[in-house]
Amino acid sequence: MNDLCVDIGYKSINHIGEELCGDHVDIVEENENSTVIVLADGLGSGVKASILSTLTSKIISTMMAAGLPIEECVSTIAATLPVCSVRGVAYSTFTIIHIQNNDVADIIQYDNPAVIAYRNYDIYDYPKTELNIGGKKIYKSTIKLQEDDVFIAISDGCPHAGLGGRYNFGWKREDIADYMLALVCGGYTAKNLSTMLVDECDKLYGHKPGDDTTACVVKIRKREPMNILFGPPSNRDDCDRMMSLFFSKEGKHIICGGTTSSIAAKFLGKPLKASLKFERSDIPPIAEIEGVDLVTEGVITMNRVIEYAKDYLGPNEKYEHWSFKRDGASLISRLLFEEATDINFFVGRAVNPAHQNPDLPINFNIKMNLVEELSACLKKMGKRIKVSYF
Repeated sequence: MNDLCVDIGYKSINHIGEELCGDHVDIVEENENSTVIVLADGLGSGVKASILSTLTSKIISTMMAAGLPIEECVSTIAATLPVCSVRGVAYSTFTIIHIQNNDVADIIQYDNPAVIAYRNYDIYDYPKTELNIGGKKIYKSTIKLQEDDVFIAISDGCPHAGLGGRYNFGWKREDIADYMLALVCGGYTAKNLSTMLVDECDKLYGHKPGDDTTACVVKIRKREPMNILFGPPSNRDDCDRMMSLFFSKEGKHIICGGTTSSIAAKFLGKPLKASLKFERSDIPPIAEIEGVDLVTEGVITMNRVIEYAKDYLGPNEKYEHWSFKRDGASLISRLLFEEATDINFFVGRAVNPAHQNPDLPINFNIKMNLVEELSACLKKMGKRIKVSYF
């Protein structure tokens, strides 16, 4: 088993006037060593296209994750979905990326724009083999993965962007590949890369998309452990044990909470340097302890991180709020969303007397809920999470 992992992110915009998207992305993890990503593009737009793409992606991803061959997946789709009376076609187009052991990627494509690949920070022309399955021309590629490989699967809404406007014949796949190359070299996460691409398509459509538009990005990267300490232990005698375990872990260390940071500073024998510099009026300032990567306030800061995490998983509209600012919530968000792949939470169960004021919307249960909520969001981002309570 290597030390590589997969970062997956996608974004879609709907055809103008439609409430449902005719594209659908489905991600199924059979186990830690197998991930199937399917981008399906239903015929047309609206409800019918949404149903076709959802069924297609669900069927393919489930069958592929179960180890069934692509031939069986395609024949099952053809037999399951209704035939379009106008076009005479039984199912949507699709792109499949099957990652095995974070070592090999099988890419299977039917009638979607070809996956754009990058290797060594340059456009990568990967080999393709043509298959004929049920009269359909399918392209299959098997690629040995390397660190920093990036694959971008797109629906035809991307190359159609700007059609008849800025571009006579749309935004060609080659031009999309060139445009994204600089961003890929910038080290952005898969989610942010997909967001930037779809947002650019939206601009080319004049913010009135003439087609459902989706980009799904798969980025291969090394594992990056991260450790976050939140709250003092319920038993004071456990302080040293909790701190020893926390600081013995590989990777960066984040401490959230005033009391917690005081305990950590005492354990390390280093001064806690508080700051009165407010980067933002609604987020408490950060502090410093030698040997700790980041020290922040607890509940208020963590609550904002969760707000950013929920948005990051969805429209990703608040990226500019945390992507470069220096307040505690922004710094934690960058570390957890963009850098970390494996996150260890060390959570103290001690009740903070300051939180027992009935006029404050903070109590012990809310504090525990924050950890559970953030953990759930991070798992959806594809992070490995371990939570230890003290």
